[in-house]
Amino acid sequence: MKTRPAAVAAQYALLALFLVFIAAPIVWLVSIAFKPPQELIALETGWIPAMPTLENFTVALQEQPLLRSAINSALVAGSSSILTVLLATPAAYLISRYRGGVSRILIGWVLLSQMFPFIIILVPLFLIAIRIGFYDSLVGLALVYTVWSLPFAMWILRNFVDGIPRELEEQAMTDGAGRFASLRHIVAPLLVPGLVTAAMFSFIGAWNEFFFALVLIKSEELSPLSLLIVRFIGQDSVRLGPLAAASILATIPSLLFFAAIQKRLTSSLISGAVKG
Repeated sequence: MKTRPAAVAAQYALLALFLVFIAAPIVWLVSIAFKPPQELIALETGWIPAMPTLENFTVALQEQPLLRSAINSALVAGSSSILTVLLATPAAYLISRYRGGVSRILIGWVLLSQMFPFIIILVPLFLIAIRIGFYDSLVGLALVYTVWSLPFAMWILRNFVDGIPRELEEQAMTDGAGRFASLRHIVAPLLVPGLVTAAMFSFIGAWNEFFFALVLIKSEELSPLSLLIVRFIGQDSVRLGPLAAASILATIPSLLFFAAIQKRLTSSLISGAVKG
């Protein structure tokens, strides 16, 4: 059945509107980052800077230790994504392959964790972190991000595990492989697209997160990028130029990570399709 030209045109129109909705704030942010202070003060400013300048980037790099904070964010987000994937993979396998009481409990925990706003756990989390010695610690922050990302990663990986035929594991077990060996050598290689997807969401979520870092990190030398950027927002004023420049610099590493992992995800999907 052929799609009508009007329906195709409507789909492309909706897609174009969506792209404009997504791209407009980014384009405006880039425009502000390259505008000089006198142009930002003007009441009427266009999308294209009249006199592009790198002054805002220079000010942002000189006033705040963005590189050090970027390293902190990379350490926390990277370790959190790796730990999330390592913990979510066997849990997702258990939920998918065993339909018992433990599986129901895990599914209930996944659903329950997504029902409540995280703002309600900030105060208890703060008290617990102080009691166990994880307050003002990058390790503690990474563990919090891991726990917070784990339910969603488990849910993603469970759907991928459901798509792997049980016959492959049964054949491996017939040849003498145990359950763990089957998970490691049969299921895990087929889960690469799911693992990449879970790691991507976990990394980007930890990289951009603000409130957990605000509550758990006190030292300036341990501050991630999300805490450093807000320092350009004062009580009575907002320094738009340095704020936009710092936001762009903070976005570049996550975009590079997304580009690299998207290429890996695409190659994995193509490889799986060819093998299938």
